Amino acid sequence: MALDNNNHSVFLLNYHLVLCTKYRKKVINEEISERLKNILVDTSSKYGITLVEWNHDKDHVHLLFREKPDSDLSKMISADKSASSRRIKNEFPNIRKYLWKEYFWSRSYCLLTTGGVTIDVIKKNIENQGK
Repeated sequence: MALDNNNHSVFLLNYHLVLCTKYRKKVINEEISERLKNILVDTSSKYGITLVEWNHDKDHVHLLFREKPDSDLSKMISADKSASSRRIKNEFPNIRKYLWKEYFWSRSYCLLTTGGVTIDVIKKNIENQGK
């Protein structure tokens, strides 16, 4: 497992982000998915985020990404959603007829941390320190 680093720390921060379309409207096809991916990679890179994996269904997208400790995840997610919504609606104007009040993304999202081991293994490791 390769770790990331900067001047004063070593880290491995992986997250799984799920973004859903407003009212789970089924508007994401292969072309829109690829464009969303490009937009989100571009926007996220400004926050020190690196996309690891991407996939989609008709009403949501999954992102697996790595970040640096000084990243501001909530600002990155907000910027990603705002930029991608605006650009997708401009580049695919026919999508507007499927959206309620022209919102593309739901206000909510799911953000999960990932790791190589379970919490139970980490707890046991901490409990056994110094023994």
